[in-house]
Amino acid sequence: MYNLLWKKIILIAVLSLFVVELFAQREQYRSQHDDLPYYFGATLGYNLGYLAAKKSEKFLAEDSILVAEPAASGGVTIGLQATVKLTKRLQARFNPLIILGGARYFTYTLNEKYNTNEPIEQRYTLPTTVLSLPLSIKFNSDRIDNFRTYLLFGVKADVDLSANSAARNQEGYIKLAKYNYGIEAGVGFNLFLKFFTLTPELKISYGLNNILDRDPNLKYSAVFDNIQSRMIMFSLHFED
Repeated sequence: MYNLLWKKIILIAVLSLFVVELFAQREQYRSQHDDLPYYFGATLGYNLGYLAAKKSEKFLAEDSILVAEPAASGGVTIGLQATVKLTKRLQARFNPLIILGGARYFTYTLNEKYNTNEPIEQRYTLPTTVLSLPLSIKFNSDRIDNFRTYLLFGVKADVDLSANSAARNQEGYIKLAKYNYGIEAGVGFNLFLKFFTLTPELKISYGLNNILDRDPNLKYSAVFDNIQSRMIMFSLHFED
């Protein structure tokens, strides 16, 4: 999974450099953009999420469950943004997002055998739709013709809109918290076009709180002590 992820990141970087070279040679567009006190935009992207888990002492002490591994799938991201100029190089950006089509998975290998005399594997899927509310500070480089880079650092709060769904609250299923918060960092490129600014961006987010709603009486929940979210997101921002 991680090898595939890094291949995608390298491909995105190469394509971004190609686009940078293409647009850096053209007539300078929207030269007054940096003087705007604020501007708005829309976001379209794709994310790859995963879960970092710490096993519990109960899991280590018992052998009823041999393997317990969490995972997460990617999803499509859509949203809006508002950016405010702070100084010549600093901007503040609020970028509320809806993350659709994602899911979190938990795979268990049980120490039980039937006719095959092999351990039983079970997988639970938790559909996930997330409202993400990131607030970031952008550090801009100098503009070169129609191109500029920036670094991004910020915080975010996430609301799991699927937390109360019937599919997520079946008896015996592991439960995850509705709210999550974390920190983010990323890099992006402003490509100034004639009528708008196209901004490819690569961002990593790191959840800080434990999203496991642990039930010590539920064997599928008790094997974990702590679960935190991680995400890599590629976005295209269309800014006015």
